Amino acid sequence: MILRWLLAFAHLVALGIGLGAVWARGRALQGTLDRAGIARALVADTWWGVAAGIWIVTGLLRAFGPFEKGSAYYLGNGFFQLKMTLLVAILALEIAPMVTLIRWRIALGRGELPDTRRARAFARVSEIQVALVVLMVLCATAMARGVRFP
Repeated sequence: MILRWLLAFAHLVALGIGLGAVWARGRALQGTLDRAGIARALVADTWWGVAAGIWIVTGLLRAFGPFEKGSAYYLGNGFFQLKMTLLVAILALEIAPMVTLIRWRIALGRGELPDTRRARAFARVSEIQVALVVLMVLCATAMARGVRFP
């Protein structure tokens, strides 16, 4: 019972961390991208990654472990399927920003300023990801209330 509660707690805390982080990353990528601006974007990106790790681990444990309603409940629920589709979309959208921001970290480590020409596009990706996370929460609340589709 306590582990079930703590997993749910961690899953929800990751929501707060992740939503704030991806929003902050988007704002930072729209700002001045001097060393301080890049550092702000990278710190937010790190927290976005931490939240993703927490979400994925706790989500897998909750959906497929012995802690919640069981995998049959989740896999048979259209809202869960939609939630997972949204997660896949978020992860797919994250590939280009992730690779680029890793390159930025490497460039900064070498004492160079990275090429930030794609920053505005990645800011837009972050905005889309914010919307997708909110839609995931909508799906999660439907599941928590026993709403099913189709």
